Amino acid sequence: ADYNQYKKYLGPLGAKRIRFQGGWAKTEKVKGQYDWAWLDAVVDDALQQGVQPWIETSYGNPVYEGGGDAKIGGGIPTSEEALQAWDNWVRTMVRRYKNKVHEWEVWNEPDLTPKLPALDYARFYIRTATLIRQEQPNARLISLVLAGPGRTAYTETFMSYLKSQQKLSLVDIITYHGYTAKPEDNYASFKKLKATVDKYPTKAIFWQGENGCPSEMGSAGALSNIPWTEMSQAKWVLRRMFDDLGRDITVTNIFQISDMYGYNNSGKSNTKGLLQINPDKSIAYAKPAYYAMQHVTALFDSRIMRIKDFKCTVSGNESTSVYAYHRKGSKGQLVTIWLDGNRPADDHPVKPVDITIQDGRFRHPVYVDMLSGNIYEIPAGAWSRKGNSYTFRNVPLYDAPVLIAEADLVMN
Repeated sequence: ADYNQYKKYLGPLGAKRIRFQGGWAKTEKVKGQYDWAWLDAVVDDALQQGVQPWIETSYGNPVYEGGGDAKIGGGIPTSEEALQAWDNWVRTMVRRYKNKVHEWEVWNEPDLTPKLPALDYARFYIRTATLIRQEQPNARLISLVLAGPGRTAYTETFMSYLKSQQKLSLVDIITYHGYTAKPEDNYASFKKLKATVDKYPTKAIFWQGENGCPSEMGSAGALSNIPWTEMSQAKWVLRRMFDDLGRDITVTNIFQISDMYGYNNSGKSNTKGLLQINPDKSIAYAKPAYYAMQHVTALFDSRIMRIKDFKCTVSGNESTSVYAYHRKGSKGQLVTIWLDGNRPADDHPVKPVDITIQDGRFRHPVYVDMLSGNIYEIPAGAWSRKGNSYTFRNVPLYDAPVLIAEADLVMN
């Protein structure tokens, strides 16, 4: 992908962070000579658009013998010369961007390959994280970056080794990926990850560091053998965002803003982008998923707080996900709800349900379709109040999130 092609779509998307690869092999093509122009440009432009970068230190660099692989699933540098060159690159990069970048991620999906056992990654992590902290004492350090959050043995070895070396203080954030056809299925693996980490004396928090869905079958990368469409992709993105939000995941990262042409030397495009790409890496158009994500960022900002003791009943036998929120300084509520029994489909079969909300706060409720962005009046005869209990009848649900919300929260 080409940042210069998609950058005009970045700020309007409403995202607050962007994850960049540091690109050792792209920066140091000749031993000891760094070309930072490409990374300077993307870091500075993202910041100018109000989007905070975090940078991942990866991958290897074949200009050095034993320098590791410059691609996903590759090995880390192993020779003494390459390791010293890695140290120099990391140190120089952090020194260059420490006033602009506050979070650094060490490697990507180390558990994806037998080339990088957990103990080797733990040692490499300590080496790299220590260098970063020396240059930027207040840096937030991001670890593990797991392809499979349910691989508890990998996490256990990593955490145990850091504890034995008294280095758990080097872990501020743990990121996990884990691609599932039904977004909600990711949380079983996350639960295992959290239970493993919770056994150790650490204050680390969790970020969902990478997740997405293709917009067509046969795409490169994860979830490629499923008949996706641009519409089912948009629904998937909405469900991932709202389920992460409803489970108090601090950061959720949608992978990625633009399709990638010739992904990882596969000869195929990775179509998880929110933007359709041309062979010359120019942007053809924004997919429905781009606008769907934009609908979420337009409403759910830092003022929106989850209602943790929310009580609600939904008629019928359909499996649903339901979360509720209020906005600081406002008395109204937003309730998100969708059918979660199956992976997102291309069509929109609707199931009318009755929803009863306890301790509700509504004066002028509206129905919001987060896929289209349309807001609909809820007729007076379709809802009623008894004390603080509100019942909404024949609410049309489908396999993408909709809202029942106080009008002022979505129209101002």
